[in-house]
Order: sequence, then C-alpha cells, then structure tokens
Amino acid sequence: MNSPTALPNGCEGPDAALALFDTLAPVDIAFMIGTWSGHEFPTGHPMDGALTAYGWRGKRFDDEEQVHPLLFASGEREFTVNPRLIWPGVPLLLRYPQLKSEPVARIARALLPLLATHRSHARLRMLRFRGTLTAAMIYDEVPIQDVFRAADDDTVLGLMDLKGMKQPFFFLLRRRQTVRDRR
Repeated sequence: MNSPTALPNGCEGPDAALALFDTLAPVDIAFMIGTWSGHEFPTGHPMDGALTAYGWRGKRFDDEEQVHPLLFASGEREFTVNPRLIWPGVPLLLRYPQLKSEPVARIARALLPLLATHRSHARLRMLRFRGTLTAAMIYDEVPIQDVFRAADDDTVLGLMDLKGMKQPFFFLLRRRQTVRDRR
C-alpha cells in the first residue's frame, strides 16, 4: 500500500460509499497507531456536517488498548471527549438535522470542554467486516464500532457501524506527522 489512492470528497449515497470502501485495502492494528486528523466524507447521511460543526479534530490511537476516539478543539486547545457523555446526542442528530446549525453548534462547542477526559474510551481490534479482516475501533461504553480501510499510507476511510442505524456514517482520517516524522 505505497501509492496514494485519490479519494473523492464524498459519495452519492451509502451504496456508492460502501462500494468504494470495499475496494480499499484492509489495515492492521499497528498501521492505525498515531494521531489522525478527521474530515467529513458526505454521503447524504443525516450526520453529515455534524462533526465539523462541533469542532471534531480526529482520533488518537496510543496502542491497542488506549484509544481516544473523539478529539475536539476549542480555540487552540485540543482535548478528548468521553463518548458516553455525548452518546444521547446521536439519536437526536439522526432525527433533527437542524441541531447542526451554527447557533446550536456554537453552544455545543462551548460546552464540549466540560466533557473532556484523559482516559481512553475505546480499543483497537481486528474485525471481519463485509468479508474482510481489518482494524476496527470498538468503543468501551457505546454501541458503535468504527471500521477502517486504507486509501494509502496516510489516509483511511472510516465507517461508523451502529446497530439500528439505517446507513453507515463515513469519515476520513489523515495521519498527522509528528516532529520526529519530519526529520
């Protein structure tokens, strides 16, 4: 998996996104270790736009057992959020897309630092998903798993799998370079 694969900025619907996801390479746990910047990958899902509206920055994988699934920012300060504390908002976002509006998002962004944590709230495991064994992030306290496939050495397409959700939610992760990586 050396050569970069150009990914579109999104897909027209979940079927097209799943078809793209299925063409990408599986990854192992070691591949995912590090800090990743998160980006939207619109597919017409009701949650499209929510992560950006609320200031989501990405995910951090310290090791197989220590995963910080929700990095957010307030100004220059980046922090991790406890997923269990924002879990009640997910069904609301699915039902009421207006919760992504700028006035609501501004209030949410101001309150998110109150939900900050230093504890890990997920772990990495290998999972067979859609017939392919690949790395997945399993949340500790909410019924979600994020499954990953690689476009290249520094880009993965993530799929949020939530029991009962009509279609999966997709997002992009791009590996952040550390000072050590730039030498």
